[in-house]
Amino acid sequence: MSEGTADTRTLLRVRDLCVSFRRRRGEEIAAVGGVSFDLAAGECLALVGESGCGKSVLASALLGLLPANARVGGSALLAGPGPDAGPDLLAADEATLARTVRGRRIGLVPQSPAAHLTPVRTVRSQLAETVRELTGARGPALAEATLAAAERAAFPAGHLDRYPHQLSGGLAQRAATAMALVGDAPLLLADEPTTGLDRDLVERTADELRAHTDRGRGLLLITHDLTAAERVADRVAVMYAGRIVELASAADFFGAPGPRHPYAGGLLAALPERAFRAVPGMPPELDDLPAGCAFAPRCARADAACTRQPVLDGGVACHHPARDAHPAAAPAPPCAGRGA
Repeated sequence: MSEGTADTRTLLRVRDLCVSFRRRRGEEIAAVGGVSFDLAAGECLALVGESGCGKSVLASALLGLLPANARVGGSALLAGPGPDAGPDLLAADEATLARTVRGRRIGLVPQSPAAHLTPVRTVRSQLAETVRELTGARGPALAEATLAAAERAAFPAGHLDRYPHQLSGGLAQRAATAMALVGDAPLLLADEPTTGLDRDLVERTADELRAHTDRGRGLLLITHDLTAAERVADRVAVMYAGRIVELASAADFFGAPGPRHPYAGGLLAALPERAFRAVPGMPPELDDLPAGCAFAPRCARADAACTRQPVLDGGVACHHPARDAHPAAAPAPPCAGRGA
């Protein structure tokens, strides 16, 4: 579904999402700038890019989990029970987010699962509490549902009575995934859900996330694992230096015609099963972005035109994109900040 499409199946409608952080001396560092997209029921949008490009900041903004020095702008409308728009996640207060959004309408697989698990309680007790809270199960039904939730995320039953510090990174990731899937929330944000997993478990996790989507729920998959993204996603949004530089269907991105933005093409070419060639150079520091296109210093196509900031037009934000076109996507409007 293109960015400008109005659809009652739309679960999340993000427009001009901007996030900046105030430093002690008063200056602001822009971490996300002018991001816009729609996410529909039954759809997975994979948000990909190198570490530090703003993917996780975007997810934190949607759930109201940014630190106090953050400023946000734009809107993120969560669908209501019918065709009506629900709350603006960027404007909702903490009580609304905690009581009616997190866990119930939006599930989260966190990037750092160990930090989201209570250290003094076993995985079983935390998972059972989540099951009881979101499903109302009690007694033998609760015990059975807790085991089923663990199995769904490939968390071994023999480890349920362990504490978080006794888990490997991969097991902590699976415990967090199990808790995120319990409520079958209409929208799931999965932030690097395959971190620390071996390839077999990556594929199993990806398949479970795809099954979650195929049951009519939306999935925003934040990942640097393009192989997992190819297995799950319907569309791909590529972020660089806080902005979406390409938005395409997964079929076009991973197949033909392929990526149009040179950075997106470089990410794909870096895969071992492709050219296994790294993107040259390093991402810019957010407090020292070049004028115009942030990717220009790393780009072989850069010229004088790239001193102007490109806008997302026709699915790509580049003055010199590859010729074959992806389906159109609406450009992001300018950002107006608002205190978090």
